[in-house]
Amino acid sequence: MSQSFDHDVAIVGAGPAGIGTGVALSTLDVEFVVLERDRIGASFRQWPAEMRLLTPSFPANAFGVRDLNAITPDTSPGLALDCEHPTGDQYADYLEAIAEYHELPIETGVDVDRVVPDDRAADVEGSAGFTLETSDGPICARYVIWAAGQYQYPTDGAIPGSSHAVHVSSIDSWARYADDVGADLVADDRDPASTRGEESPPTAADGAGVAVPSSDDVAVIGGVESGIDAALGLSEAGLSVTVLDEEGTWQFRSPDPREVLSPRTNERLEAALADDRPIELVPGARVDRIERVRPTDEQADDTADVDEGYDVFTADGERVRSRTPPVLATGFGGSLTLVEDLFAFDGEFPELSDRDEPTATPGLFLVGPQVAHNGQQFCFIYKFRQRFAVVAETIGERLGADVDPLSEYREKEMFLEDLDCCEPDYCDC
Repeated sequence: MSQSFDHDVAIVGAGPAGIGTGVALSTLDVEFVVLERDRIGASFRQWPAEMRLLTPSFPANAFGVRDLNAITPDTSPGLALDCEHPTGDQYADYLEAIAEYHELPIETGVDVDRVVPDDRAADVEGSAGFTLETSDGPICARYVIWAAGQYQYPTDGAIPGSSHAVHVSSIDSWARYADDVGADLVADDRDPASTRGEESPPTAADGAGVAVPSSDDVAVIGGVESGIDAALGLSEAGLSVTVLDEEGTWQFRSPDPREVLSPRTNERLEAALADDRPIELVPGARVDRIERVRPTDEQADDTADVDEGYDVFTADGERVRSRTPPVLATGFGGSLTLVEDLFAFDGEFPELSDRDEPTATPGLFLVGPQVAHNGQQFCFIYKFRQRFAVVAETIGERLGADVDPLSEYREKEMFLEDLDCCEPDYCDC
């Protein structure tokens, strides 16, 4: 390693992508460090307690089939955790065990604010190096692997009034959240789920004859996986829920799991609806804004703390009343926003070489769910894990290291080089 660098490689993020790539690098004679602003698997530990991995874990390694949630060729979360669909905490435990077993050089509590390419000409290995501006001071590395993930960067969908709502990433348990807001409803003398099924909305208390929309305990904005998971968890806890989604993903089937509900979520939803759980699904609803409902003058005279809830307005003029703060399932911006100046973009996806190196910044590599090729995003672990060894091999070759130890990844089908499988209409990976 050149004396001008603190490390040959700096990996940013200690989630499945960072840990998995670190394990691949550890098989080579390459010096590296993993920088994590929180703790290993922190994003998974922020999941609601009831949320589970969508893809099933099953210990089939002995038959040559990798566990879909494994990040190394020789482990199985299904076997290690004795669980088919691990919770976030369970999966984080799996990541910690792997990091400890491989003695990965992980520095936690280090927040990377910026990555600055060296302005010198690139050396023969294809990188002039980088300075990472961190909470612990500058760190210099010849190569940088960006593995910071998505979950810690929630978005509000640019919805006016979103400050009145809560994002799913801030809820640690659907049951506890339902208990909290349910207690508020009882304190306000409003029985949870009591308005579901009214034949017509009541007349406004000001006597003007303006109809007040019938209400549910919670309006969930967004009908993808986290939105439906929220609806299922909250309704199981006894709250009535309306789910608003522009596409209505629950209506469709597709080979691309980004576009539809997973089989597990779809099965859970169908079972809940068959059981008459208080869930209303509203497709074609693009939310325009959220407004806090203020008490009328007459109500304010009667009660000092009257709070009628929140109105969620859609683009076509419809209005849905949420008796408690709406829940935002509006997705995540992803960590690329921190280094977007180092990437060129083709539409929504970063432009990458066939080695996952940004076309705009040689020496920087991207691993994890934001990797995309041919319009297909590697958004699940079983997809993006197949690129860990590709990145490790590329860096190892440039540093003159023996990359033969990575042959195990090829033998065990965790080394995807042929990107022809990633077609826009169907993805075989």
